[in-house]
Amino acid sequence: MARGIIVQLQTQAPGGPALGLAYWSGVARWLELRRGGTGAILRFRQVHPARHGDFQPLRAGTITPPQLDRLIVGLRRWRFEIVSLDETLRRIAAPRAAQRFVCLTFDGADRGVMRHAARVLARRDAPFAVYVPTAFADGVAELWWLALERIIAGHARIGLVIDRRERHFEAARVDEKEALFSLLAGWLDDLAPAARSHAIRDLCARYGVDLDALSQISSMDWDDVRLLASSPLVTIGTATVSGAALHRLDDAQALREMQAGRDAAEAALDRALPHFAYPDGPLGARELALAGQAGFASAVTTAGGLLWPDGQSSGLALPRIAWDGRRPSLRGLRARLAGIGGR
Repeated sequence: MARGIIVQLQTQAPGGPALGLAYWSGVARWLELRRGGTGAILRFRQVHPARHGDFQPLRAGTITPPQLDRLIVGLRRWRFEIVSLDETLRRIAAPRAAQRFVCLTFDGADRGVMRHAARVLARRDAPFAVYVPTAFADGVAELWWLALERIIAGHARIGLVIDRRERHFEAARVDEKEALFSLLAGWLDDLAPAARSHAIRDLCARYGVDLDALSQISSMDWDDVRLLASSPLVTIGTATVSGAALHRLDDAQALREMQAGRDAAEAALDRALPHFAYPDGPLGARELALAGQAGFASAVTTAGGLLWPDGQSSGLALPRIAWDGRRPSLRGLRARLAGIGGR
């Protein structure tokens, strides 16, 4: 019967109903027992207290401190061991053990990791890794998505130039704001970096948002990163300098982004940093080869999936399971950790 339910689940789009069925049917637990000591890397981005208001387009990348705390308690209740990134690499190279394990990782140098997540994780004695894009810690990154959210949240009508033409959009209702954020975020993300910077700065100037101040307040600086790195629970990894999508760069540019991000972080922390996080965007054999050429010991992706022992999982293409504040129940996460569902 369990095999039949698995087939049914794999033909459904991953989401709440399918994951709930996996939990309540017992399939998730059945798969856990069969798969033994497999592991998973969890991916988080922003960690902030709960906010009020219906318009929260970035909720998909946010988890609250209480949710993070419940997640850790749940993992241990399910007999998952929370391990460091280095221990994760050791386990995927070793024969399968009895106990399943999880590694916690945070992308983007969000200041909430320092202010909120680190306190929860220290209290629970849970190791974790933080991947730092150096432009964020240097205070020169443009966190345009935060500025876009603030502008749309605060105005009922938005005007801007798209393709050299002045456009105006209604944004009074929540559904209008959500649709407009999706439209403009997709447009900005597709622009070349210089064009995107010009567009978001023009929009910020029109609506009185200080992009530089917002970006700096929202990101950890090097003092924050050094303080985190002083904890034995924390592994600092690197990312590209600015989060640029590698598939849009040629070989030399992509390799330079990888190496420059690591070199700047190593200089700031005065230690070797052999772990890397690929930015969002498609990955292929070229990007994996470049990570190897750059000399990284490991590289994590944004694709979902489990980790397997005996060298079955590539250290330069480690999958991660994203989990966030849209999902208050942990039952779906347990199904994901059993290998059910997609990204």
